[in-house]
Amino acid sequence: MAIIFPYNLTAQDPPFTVKADLFDENDPDSLGLEVADGTETFTVFAPVDTTDKFSNGVVMTVFKGWLYCMWQSSAQDEDAADTWVAYSRSLDGIEWTEPMVLAPSLENGYCSSGGWWSTSDTLVAYINTWPSEVTPRGGYTRYATSTDGMNWSEIKALTLTGGDTLKGIFEQDPHALPDGRIINAAHFQPGLVINPIYTDDPTGIRNWVKADFTSLTPNEDISREIEPSWFRKEDGTVVMTFRDQDGTFKRLAATSSDRGESWSSAVLTDMPDSRSKQSAGNLGDTTAFMVGNPVNYKTRIPLAITLSKDGDFFNTAYLLRAGGAGIQELRYDGTAKRLGYHYPKSMQYNNFLYVSYAVNKEDVQYTRVPLQSLVPEKVENPDTTSVRLVELKARVFVDQARNIRIQSTGLDPNGKVNVYNITGRRLISLDIITPDISIDMGNYPTASYIVEIRNAQGHSAKLVYLW
Repeated sequence: MAIIFPYNLTAQDPPFTVKADLFDENDPDSLGLEVADGTETFTVFAPVDTTDKFSNGVVMTVFKGWLYCMWQSSAQDEDAADTWVAYSRSLDGIEWTEPMVLAPSLENGYCSSGGWWSTSDTLVAYINTWPSEVTPRGGYTRYATSTDGMNWSEIKALTLTGGDTLKGIFEQDPHALPDGRIINAAHFQPGLVINPIYTDDPTGIRNWVKADFTSLTPNEDISREIEPSWFRKEDGTVVMTFRDQDGTFKRLAATSSDRGESWSSAVLTDMPDSRSKQSAGNLGDTTAFMVGNPVNYKTRIPLAITLSKDGDFFNTAYLLRAGGAGIQELRYDGTAKRLGYHYPKSMQYNNFLYVSYAVNKEDVQYTRVPLQSLVPEKVENPDTTSVRLVELKARVFVDQARNIRIQSTGLDPNGKVNVYNITGRRLISLDIITPDISIDMGNYPTASYIVEIRNAQGHSAKLVYLW
């Protein structure tokens, strides 16, 4: 006989959900999304025949009233031996200086952009450093500082607590909790194995700590989880979202409830992702956002921002850049160059959200949106763990053979049912397209499992069946 009881949130649950019909897969150019009022796009650098023709890893910041933009640059190929770190600056965001050198390429290796940090009087540029002799492929992080954005210190090693060099490739958008703690992640040697990091040093140049985190693939040269960003939920939980190298075309996510010192294992979410670098954060209050290409294939088109009032349920999205006539042509050939909006990162300044990216891995551009235009829809009951089955107008039955039957008048046609084993691994995910659905569990010889039902508004309920 089964013991049945309501299921409460655990570290194995996805820490957020996404509205089921938010993205229209039948419209690949825009996903059916509208452009938010006041959205504008600007060009920092566009290649010509006499310049470098490869750009990627575009990151922006602001320092002493100037906008700064950093990217990796090379003649034509991604991660080539001639790759160096370029930057440009602008007072108005329209007219930009010619690319200047932040870090030249190495004699035996290359450098790539690592992002920015700034205080009131110092601008920090992080430099990801890839020596050719390091095997498996990996590197370490260095930095340079400036008080005027033009004259730079010598490039030094970024250090962990105790003074050891941070032997990992820095993710490009560190940002801080309200109390000032800086949280980020790095891809550590040997290879590129992701791990969250944090520091309480306000300058961001020392005393980084490797957080307690176990990768899903700890013995691989490249972890399944890579290139993360993070946002904060209304209850203070920190959610780090990752690109999934396993080819699910969904975001992975892990959580921390102790200010980034320890993290749950990453779990699969229902946020579509083209398997690309992405960006996340909070807009002033508790509103959480994720920027990326929310599609279930490799083409990094379109570029969109997805919003949640509390970080639990993402129910609003806006188009930043469209495909089709909305994207310029790829003008120059090169290794790993292809059509799309690549590797977005974000920052906030003067009541705008700035999203920077490389178009076709050659044009350096950014799109800015007024913060007042980025307002998520209200959710009447955002507490997805306390909604009862009766509120979902659904009934769940499990027979002696442990097969599942769900009768519903409230979920059709946009509900979902997920079945997990008792460790939290998802076995089945189905759209509920009829009021009466049966699930044959004969192919899943598990003694116990969790049944989740969810409506299109993100309300859900879970039951555990233990035999």
